[in-house]
Amino acid sequence: MQRRLVGIDLGIASAHTVRVLDEAGREVCRRRCEPMVDSLTAIETAALVRTQPGTRLEVVIEPTGPAWLPIAVFFTVRGHLVFRVSSAKAADLRRFLSRHAKSNGIDADTLARLPLIDPDGLHLLELPGAEAAALDRRVRACDRLTMAAAQHKVRIKDLVRQVMPCTPLTGDLGKADLAVLERYADPRALLRLGRARLTALIGKASHNHQGQQRAEQWLTAARQALDLYGDHPAVAFTDLAAEIATEVRLLRAIDTELAGHEQERESCYRWVDPAQLARSLPGLARVGGPAMTAVIADPARLPSAAHFKSYLGLAPRASETGNTDRKGQPMSKAGSRLARATLIRAADWARKQDPQLARVYHQQMVERGAEHLKANCVVVARLAERLWAVMRRRMPYVICDVDGNPVTPEHAKQIIAEQWTVTEEVRSRRRSNKSRAGKAPHQVRTGHDQDARSVTRRPSPRRSSAKPSQIVKSTNHLTTDPR
Repeated sequence: MQRRLVGIDLGIASAHTVRVLDEAGREVCRRRCEPMVDSLTAIETAALVRTQPGTRLEVVIEPTGPAWLPIAVFFTVRGHLVFRVSSAKAADLRRFLSRHAKSNGIDADTLARLPLIDPDGLHLLELPGAEAAALDRRVRACDRLTMAAAQHKVRIKDLVRQVMPCTPLTGDLGKADLAVLERYADPRALLRLGRARLTALIGKASHNHQGQQRAEQWLTAARQALDLYGDHPAVAFTDLAAEIATEVRLLRAIDTELAGHEQERESCYRWVDPAQLARSLPGLARVGGPAMTAVIADPARLPSAAHFKSYLGLAPRASETGNTDRKGQPMSKAGSRLARATLIRAADWARKQDPQLARVYHQQMVERGAEHLKANCVVVARLAERLWAVMRRRMPYVICDVDGNPVTPEHAKQIIAEQWTVTEEVRSRRRSNKSRAGKAPHQVRTGHDQDARSVTRRPSPRRSSAKPSQIVKSTNHLTTDPR
């Protein structure tokens, strides 16, 4: 059977470099192309020279910025196979094939050889439909705007801390706080405003949820700042206030844009997941449900929940040599950052609502000595498995007790409170153990046949006069699999 392997090294501001190989890895042609129909058609024609009718090209590309999408759309519409591989995989193979040289041509040739060298490691690229593509874009836009808003909030707090060291901004930024800072970030202007007018401003902005008490906090902070700084020229009150006002206006603009994208995201989500299956899982609510639906796309393309965990980068790294199988390794983090962050936040809520997940968290904290983040990551992996099962079976999630019996949300919380709540004493002990121990040692599964042989450390060259009795001996720790 004839094959034509096409490796395309994508350029963002330059032309794409193309290498075409046959089934034996021999070069057929070299070309350069632009993301235009005529140019890509010329590549297709050159790659199919002297092939049988119906031959399908196998096009391999990297996810280089936005440049991959036009190539994928063109060749997919023409009926060819398109594979999108990670940049890390392509870089490792290029380093093996050509250690001391790198060029666009070498990169394209490396991509073209991947189907011959690692056919099982390639996954066919499936472009989403209109509804799924729209949901993906809205989810990404909301995520970027949310992160941008968070950065502006941090900047506002930092600037206020400069102009008023005893800042009243100890929690979230509210609408009343923004209203004050937009016009009266200068402590001198704040004091001139007076208690009555400041109270009226805060009451109007907060819809009467805050009033005189909050106004007094702002006035106290302003007085303390003036008492501390006085008229020192290093403190530019006017300029700091102007910068704070700019940050407040930028934050308001981002919030306005975010609200529009959130509304459209909700509309797109209703088309992609009409039954709202993703939101049936505990912890995945208004934001998490659409985000994970966009990430998982078609769950049928992943054969098992374990593959889904690996796809998200939640599977631990493997470290095995000889009779040693080190467990407790860090997550690979090879997947979507958005998906991992969403699941980590969701898992912290899910363990408070689902008795089965609460038991997993309790076992990690109480029985296996894990600290909060590590225990929560184990819950994240379990939650990802449940998400894949729900989306694959097209059935909503049902909260059950540890015996598998469905329970109401109220009963579930009662079970967690009675049986699977981690005491503050345990949490405090885990935090102190972590600070004393530093980095945890590698852990080995108990079931593996390994002798606990003593290892003798050689004395440091700087302390060559050490006596043999001062040589420290240590043994490998044998613990159970923390997973």
